[in-house]
Amino acid sequence: MDKNRIMAKKAQFDDLIHVDEDAQVEYWLARELMEALGYERWENFAKSIRRAMESCDIQGVTVNDHFREVTKMVGIGSSAKRKIKDFMLTRYACYLIAMNGDPQKEEIAFAQSYFAVQTRKQELIEERIALIERTQAREKLKESEKRLSQNIYERGVDDAGFGRIRSKGDCALFGGRSTQDMKRKLGVKDNRPLADFLPTLTIAAKNLATEMTNYNVEDKDLYGEDAITGEHVQNNTSVREMLGQRGIKPEELPPAEDIKKLERRVKSQEKKLEKQVERLPDS
Repeated sequence: MDKNRIMAKKAQFDDLIHVDEDAQVEYWLARELMEALGYERWENFAKSIRRAMESCDIQGVTVNDHFREVTKMVGIGSSAKRKIKDFMLTRYACYLIAMNGDPQKEEIAFAQSYFAVQTRKQELIEERIALIERTQAREKLKESEKRLSQNIYERGVDDAGFGRIRSKGDCALFGGRSTQDMKRKLGVKDNRPLADFLPTLTIAAKNLATEMTNYNVEDKDLYGEDAITGEHVQNNTSVREMLGQRGIKPEELPPAEDIKKLERRVKSQEKKLEKQVERLPDS
């Protein structure tokens, strides 16, 4: 998500903040938050709220401190009004709702970071979004490589063959540099995966090439190490050429922070949020 979209999303969520003047507690109203989170129907959003409340309870946090059911009157035309259900939600409640939503939706992905940080400083939100995008890209690569491993095992290739296929694919992507060459260049220990230290763009490039290989292995029913190696090398070469057209050489990109450290940082932020977040005043 680029900086301008982050700024716009942040302003949208900031505009929905209410403050209890007596307790000086920020809160959001569910009916107002619903659209910002990409929901069109209250019935669907209410289900996410219930799941978030269950999650809150499972974690041993008092639900009523963060989710407060309220009733308000709304106009329905001709000066008539009716009661509707709503919820007052703390930052922690909003975070749990976002965590129970679909992370593939841009609104949900943004909200997970917006509500996770205690301050509303944009640079911290941007940093966390970039962190989440990288960890998600890494998970996608793990899944596509797992699928490739299964595919080639079913087609007469053992674990050692899988390692050779993946290494030759890296060699094609990184302009002739092997996996070990790139590990030495980036200062990665032998017992750690190279992808844990690659920037998001390179991880995404590796994933695209691997998904292309998976598709063609299945679609063309390729069999044996030689055939699958040729396919994987060709796909990595194609991805490298595409990046090259935009002036990008994967082997020249700087290393990124150890993804394991990033994952621990995310967990730490979540624990701090749970312990430090403000609570709704007694009703």
